Amino acid sequence: MSLKVAFQMDPIGSVNIRADSSFRIALEAQARGHSVFFYTPDCLAFVESRVIARGRNIKLRAEQGNHVTYGTEVEVDLSEFDVVWLRQDPPFDMGYITTTHLLDLIHPKTLVVNNPFWVRNYPEKLLVLRFPDLTPPTAIARDLDMIKAFKAKYRDIILKPLYGNGGAGVFRLGVDDKNLTSLHEMFSAINREPLIVQKFLPDVSKGDKRVILVNGDPVGAINRVPQEGETRSNMHAGGLPEKVGLTARDLEICAKIGPLLREKGQIFVGIDIIGDYLTEINLTSPTGIQELERFDGTNSAELIWQVIEEKRKA
Repeated sequence: MSLKVAFQMDPIGSVNIRADSSFRIALEAQARGHSVFFYTPDCLAFVESRVIARGRNIKLRAEQGNHVTYGTEVEVDLSEFDVVWLRQDPPFDMGYITTTHLLDLIHPKTLVVNNPFWVRNYPEKLLVLRFPDLTPPTAIARDLDMIKAFKAKYRDIILKPLYGNGGAGVFRLGVDDKNLTSLHEMFSAINREPLIVQKFLPDVSKGDKRVILVNGDPVGAINRVPQEGETRSNMHAGGLPEKVGLTARDLEICAKIGPLLREKGQIFVGIDIIGDYLTEINLTSPTGIQELERFDGTNSAELIWQVIEEKRKA
Protein backbone atom coordinates (compact mmCIF):
# COMPACT_ATOMS: atom_id res chain seq x y z
CA MET A 1 0.00 0.00 0.00
CA SER A 2 1.35 3.40 -0.99
CA LEU A 3 -0.35 6.39 0.62
CA LYS A 4 -0.27 10.07 -0.23
CA VAL A 5 0.59 11.75 3.08
CA ALA A 6 0.76 15.42 4.12
CA PHE A 7 2.31 16.78 7.31
CA GLN A 8 1.00 20.04 8.77
CA MET A 9 3.76 20.98 11.19
CA ASP A 10 6.30 23.58 12.24
CA PRO A 11 9.30 24.07 9.89
CA ILE A 12 10.85 20.64 9.34
CA GLY A 13 14.22 22.06 8.36
CA SER A 14 14.95 23.19 11.92
CA VAL A 15 13.84 20.13 13.92
CA ASN A 16 16.16 18.01 16.04
CA ILE A 17 15.96 14.76 14.12
CA ARG A 18 16.98 12.69 17.16
CA ALA A 19 14.09 14.00 19.25
CA ASP A 20 11.28 15.20 17.00
CA SER A 21 8.35 12.77 16.80
CA SER A 22 6.92 14.27 13.61
CA PHE A 23 10.21 13.74 11.80
CA ARG A 24 10.36 10.12 12.98
CA ILE A 25 6.77 9.45 11.85
CA ALA A 26 7.45 11.06 8.45
CA LEU A 27 10.69 9.11 8.04
CA GLU A 28 8.81 5.88 8.79
CA ALA A 29 6.14 6.83 6.24
CA GLN A 30 8.81 7.28 3.60
CA ALA A 31 10.43 3.94 4.51
CA ARG A 32 7.06 2.26 4.03
CA GLY A 33 6.74 3.61 0.50
CA HIS A 34 4.38 6.51 1.20
CA SER A 35 4.90 9.91 -0.45
CA VAL A 36 5.44 12.79 1.99
CA PHE A 37 4.27 16.38 1.51
CA PHE A 38 5.07 19.15 4.00
CA TYR A 39 3.42 22.49 4.75
CA THR A 40 3.22 24.88 7.70
CA PRO A 41 -0.12 25.86 9.30
CA ASP A 42 -0.01 29.39 7.88
CA CYS A 43 -0.09 27.87 4.37
CA LEU A 44 -3.42 26.09 5.01
CA ALA A 45 -6.48 27.78 3.52
CA PHE A 46 -10.11 27.37 2.49
CA VAL A 47 -10.74 28.76 -1.00
CA GLU A 48 -14.02 28.31 -2.88
CA SER A 49 -15.08 25.03 -1.28
CA ARG A 50 -11.60 23.51 -1.27
CA VAL A 51 -9.19 23.00 1.62
CA ILE A 52 -5.81 23.74 0.11
CA ALA A 53 -2.21 24.03 1.26
CA ARG A 54 0.93 25.48 -0.25
CA GLY A 55 3.99 23.34 0.41
CA ARG A 56 6.52 20.91 -1.00
CA ASN A 57 7.11 17.22 -1.49
CA ILE A 58 10.07 16.19 0.63
CA LYS A 59 12.67 13.45 0.92
CA LEU A 60 14.06 12.73 4.38
CA ARG A 61 17.26 11.20 5.71
CA ALA A 62 18.69 10.65 9.18
CA GLU A 63 21.44 13.25 8.82
CA GLN A 64 21.06 16.31 11.04
CA GLY A 65 21.49 19.48 8.99
CA ASN A 66 21.09 17.48 5.77
CA HIS A 67 17.88 15.71 6.73
CA VAL A 68 15.44 17.11 4.18
CA THR A 69 15.38 17.78 0.45
CA TYR A 70 12.53 19.95 -0.82
CA GLY A 71 10.69 19.70 -4.08
CA THR A 72 9.19 22.65 -5.93
CA GLU A 73 6.57 24.62 -4.00
CA VAL A 74 3.08 23.75 -5.18
CA GLU A 75 -0.51 24.31 -4.13
CA VAL A 76 -2.46 21.12 -3.39
CA ASP A 77 -6.03 20.10 -2.62
CA LEU A 78 -5.81 18.20 0.68
CA SER A 79 -8.96 16.22 -0.11
CA GLU A 80 -6.84 14.36 -2.68
CA PHE A 81 -4.53 13.01 0.04
CA ASP A 82 -5.00 9.74 1.91
CA VAL A 83 -3.66 11.05 5.24
CA VAL A 84 -3.03 14.47 6.74
CA TRP A 85 -1.07 14.75 9.98
CA LEU A 86 -2.06 17.58 12.37
CA ARG A 87 1.33 18.03 14.06
CA GLN A 88 2.14 21.68 14.72
CA ASP A 89 3.07 22.44 18.32
CA PRO A 90 0.80 24.49 20.57
CA PRO A 91 0.01 27.15 21.80
CA PHE A 92 -3.55 25.95 21.47
CA ASP A 93 -4.83 29.33 20.33
CA MET A 94 -7.47 30.44 17.81
CA GLY A 95 -5.01 29.95 14.97
CA TYR A 96 -4.55 26.32 16.00
CA ILE A 97 -8.27 25.85 16.50
CA THR A 98 -9.04 27.30 13.06
CA THR A 99 -6.82 24.68 11.41
CA THR A 100 -8.87 21.95 13.09
CA HIS A 101 -12.08 23.43 11.68
CA LEU A 102 -10.62 23.49 8.17
CA LEU A 103 -9.29 19.94 8.40
CA ASP A 104 -12.69 18.82 9.69
CA LEU A 105 -14.01 19.58 6.20
CA ILE A 106 -11.90 16.82 4.58
CA HIS A 107 -12.03 14.22 7.36
CA PRO A 108 -12.74 11.27 7.29
CA LYS A 109 -12.51 10.90 3.49
CA THR A 110 -8.98 12.08 4.03
CA LEU A 111 -7.87 10.57 7.34
CA VAL A 112 -6.69 13.39 9.61
CA VAL A 113 -4.49 12.20 12.48
CA ASN A 114 -5.40 12.86 15.19
CA ASN A 115 -9.11 13.43 14.48
CA PRO A 116 -9.27 17.27 14.49
CA PHE A 117 -12.78 17.51 15.95
CA TRP A 118 -11.69 15.77 19.14
CA VAL A 119 -8.28 17.44 19.26
CA ARG A 120 -10.21 20.70 19.34
CA ASN A 121 -12.73 19.54 21.93
CA TYR A 122 -10.34 17.62 24.18
CA PRO A 123 -7.42 19.93 25.02
CA GLU A 124 -4.88 17.99 27.10
CA LYS A 125 -5.37 19.81 30.39
CA LEU A 126 -9.18 19.61 30.06
CA LEU A 127 -9.69 16.04 28.89
CA VAL A 128 -8.26 14.75 32.19
CA LEU A 129 -11.20 16.37 34.00
CA ARG A 130 -13.35 13.50 32.73
CA PHE A 131 -11.30 11.12 34.90
CA PRO A 132 -11.37 12.64 38.42
CA ASP A 133 -10.56 9.28 40.04
CA LEU A 134 -7.23 9.24 38.16
CA THR A 135 -6.07 12.83 38.67
CA PRO A 136 -4.70 14.93 41.56
CA PRO A 137 -6.96 17.62 43.08
CA THR A 138 -7.42 20.17 40.29
CA ALA A 139 -9.09 23.53 39.71
CA ILE A 140 -9.70 25.49 36.51
CA ALA A 141 -10.37 29.11 37.41
CA ARG A 142 -9.64 32.72 36.57
CA ASP A 143 -11.09 34.23 39.73
CA LEU A 144 -8.26 34.98 42.17
CA ASP A 145 -10.30 34.26 45.28
CA MET A 146 -11.15 30.77 44.00
CA ILE A 147 -7.49 30.07 43.30
CA LYS A 148 -6.52 31.39 46.74
CA ALA A 149 -9.09 29.10 48.35
CA PHE A 150 -7.61 26.12 46.49
CA LYS A 151 -4.12 27.04 47.67
CA ALA A 152 -5.34 27.50 51.24
CA LYS A 153 -6.75 23.98 51.14
CA TYR A 154 -3.78 22.20 49.54
CA ARG A 155 -1.01 24.67 50.54
CA ASP A 156 1.60 23.42 48.05
CA ILE A 157 0.35 23.82 44.46
CA ILE A 158 1.31 23.99 40.80
CA LEU A 159 -0.04 26.94 38.80
CA LYS A 160 0.18 26.94 35.00
CA PRO A 161 -1.47 28.30 31.83
CA LEU A 162 -4.42 26.23 30.70
CA TYR A 163 -3.27 26.12 27.07
CA GLY A 164 0.51 26.23 27.51
CA ASN A 165 3.03 23.57 26.51
CA GLY A 166 6.59 22.45 27.07
CA GLY A 167 6.64 23.50 30.70
CA ALA A 168 6.40 27.22 29.87
CA GLY A 169 4.82 29.32 32.62
CA VAL A 170 4.65 26.51 35.18
CA PHE A 171 5.11 27.67 38.77
CA ARG A 172 5.25 25.82 42.06
CA LEU A 173 3.82 27.84 44.94
CA GLY A 174 4.87 26.26 48.21
CA VAL A 175 3.39 26.67 51.67
CA ASP A 176 5.09 30.02 52.37
CA ASP A 177 5.13 31.38 48.83
CA LYS A 178 3.47 34.79 48.51
CA ASN A 179 3.61 35.28 44.74
CA LEU A 180 0.14 34.06 43.80
CA THR A 181 -1.43 37.50 43.40
CA SER A 182 1.51 38.80 41.35
CA LEU A 183 1.46 35.74 39.09
CA HIS A 184 -2.29 36.08 38.64
CA GLU A 185 -1.80 39.70 37.60
CA MET A 186 0.89 38.68 35.12
CA PHE A 187 -1.21 35.95 33.52
CA SER A 188 -4.29 38.19 33.44
CA ALA A 189 -2.35 40.83 31.52
CA ILE A 190 -1.37 38.24 28.88
CA ASN A 191 -4.80 36.77 28.07
CA ARG A 192 -8.33 36.19 29.34
CA GLU A 193 -8.02 32.45 29.81
CA PRO A 194 -8.46 30.59 33.09
CA LEU A 195 -5.51 29.01 34.85
CA ILE A 196 -5.12 25.41 35.93
CA VAL A 197 -4.12 24.71 39.52
CA GLN A 198 -3.18 21.29 40.90
CA LYS A 199 -2.01 19.94 44.21
CA PHE A 200 1.78 19.58 44.07
CA LEU A 201 2.90 15.96 43.79
CA PRO A 202 6.25 15.34 45.55
CA ASP A 203 6.71 12.23 43.42
CA VAL A 204 7.69 14.53 40.52
CA SER A 205 11.22 14.49 41.95
CA LYS A 206 11.36 10.83 40.82
CA GLY A 207 10.16 11.83 37.35
CA ASP A 208 7.14 12.61 35.21
CA LYS A 209 6.34 9.53 33.16
CA ARG A 210 5.31 9.94 29.50
CA VAL A 211 3.31 6.91 28.38
CA ILE A 212 2.80 6.48 24.62
CA LEU A 213 -0.54 5.08 23.47
CA VAL A 214 -1.24 3.93 19.91
CA ASN A 215 -4.93 3.63 19.08
CA GLY A 216 -5.72 3.56 22.80
CA ASP A 217 -3.18 0.88 23.76
CA PRO A 218 0.00 1.58 25.76
CA VAL A 219 3.20 0.67 23.90
CA GLY A 220 5.78 1.92 26.38
CA ALA A 221 6.98 4.81 28.50
CA ILE A 222 9.91 7.06 29.26
CA ASN A 223 10.61 8.86 32.52
CA ARG A 224 11.46 12.57 32.47
CA VAL A 225 13.44 13.65 35.52
CA PRO A 226 13.64 17.33 36.47
CA GLN A 227 17.06 18.87 36.89
CA GLU A 228 18.29 19.71 40.39
CA GLY A 229 16.32 22.65 41.79
CA GLU A 230 13.72 22.48 39.00
CA THR A 231 10.04 21.54 39.33
CA ARG A 232 9.40 21.06 35.62
CA SER A 233 10.33 17.75 34.05
CA ASN A 234 9.41 18.59 30.43
CA MET A 235 12.27 17.86 28.05
CA HIS A 236 11.78 21.36 26.59
CA ALA A 237 12.58 22.64 30.09
CA GLY A 238 15.68 20.50 30.57
CA GLY A 239 14.09 17.32 31.90
CA LEU A 240 16.31 14.29 31.36
CA PRO A 241 14.71 11.23 29.74
CA GLU A 242 15.45 7.79 31.17
CA LYS A 243 14.31 4.22 30.61
CA VAL A 244 11.30 3.11 32.66
CA GLY A 245 8.70 0.36 32.64
CA LEU A 246 4.92 0.43 32.97
CA THR A 247 3.49 -0.21 36.45
CA ALA A 248 0.18 -1.82 37.30
CA ARG A 249 -1.20 1.65 38.04
CA ASP A 250 -0.02 2.94 34.64
CA LEU A 251 -1.82 0.07 32.92
CA GLU A 252 -4.95 0.71 34.98
CA ILE A 253 -4.96 4.35 33.87
CA CYS A 254 -4.45 3.36 30.22
CA ALA A 255 -7.25 0.78 30.42
CA LYS A 256 -9.67 3.48 31.64
CA ILE A 257 -8.84 6.15 29.08
CA GLY A 258 -7.88 3.94 26.10
CA PRO A 259 -11.40 3.14 24.86
CA LEU A 260 -12.33 6.84 24.70
CA LEU A 261 -9.15 7.69 22.76
CA ARG A 262 -9.79 4.86 20.31
CA GLU A 263 -13.45 5.85 19.85
CA LYS A 264 -12.53 9.47 19.11
CA GLY A 265 -9.83 8.69 16.55
CA GLN A 266 -6.84 9.66 18.68
CA ILE A 267 -4.23 7.36 17.16
CA PHE A 268 -1.06 8.86 18.69
CA VAL A 269 -1.38 10.09 22.28
CA GLY A 270 1.07 10.79 25.08
CA ILE A 271 -0.17 10.84 28.66
CA ASP A 272 1.70 12.19 31.68
CA ILE A 273 1.72 10.32 34.99
CA ILE A 274 3.34 11.50 38.23
CA GLY A 275 3.39 8.81 40.89
CA ASP A 276 -0.10 7.30 40.79
CA TYR A 277 -1.80 10.30 39.14
CA LEU A 278 -2.70 11.17 35.56
CA THR A 279 -1.89 14.85 34.97
CA GLU A 280 -2.30 15.39 31.19
CA ILE A 281 -3.57 13.64 28.06
CA ASN A 282 -1.64 15.08 25.11
CA LEU A 283 -3.49 14.92 21.79
CA THR A 284 -2.18 17.97 19.95
CA SER A 285 1.49 17.19 19.27
CA PRO A 286 2.74 14.46 21.64
CA THR A 287 6.40 13.53 21.65
CA GLY A 288 8.64 10.90 23.22
CA ILE A 289 8.67 8.14 20.60
CA GLN A 290 12.33 8.58 19.65
CA GLU A 291 13.48 8.29 23.26
CA LEU A 292 11.29 5.20 23.72
CA GLU A 293 12.80 3.62 20.61
CA ARG A 294 16.34 4.25 21.86
CA PHE A 295 15.65 2.91 25.35
CA ASP A 296 13.82 -0.33 24.58
CA GLY A 297 13.66 -0.71 20.80
CA THR A 298 9.90 -0.07 20.49
CA ASN A 299 9.22 1.42 17.06
CA SER A 300 6.09 3.42 17.86
CA ALA A 301 6.13 5.03 14.41
CA GLU A 302 5.80 1.60 12.82
CA LEU A 303 2.88 0.73 15.13
CA ILE A 304 1.19 4.03 14.31
CA TRP A 305 1.48 3.44 10.57
CA GLN A 306 0.15 -0.10 10.91
CA VAL A 307 -3.02 1.37 12.45
CA ILE A 308 -3.33 4.05 9.76
CA GLU A 309 -2.76 1.61 6.90
CA GLU A 310 -5.41 -0.69 8.31
CA LYS A 311 -7.86 2.20 8.49
CA ARG A 312 -7.10 3.16 4.90
CA LYS A 313 -7.85 -0.39 3.75
CA ALA A 314 -11.32 -0.24 5.27
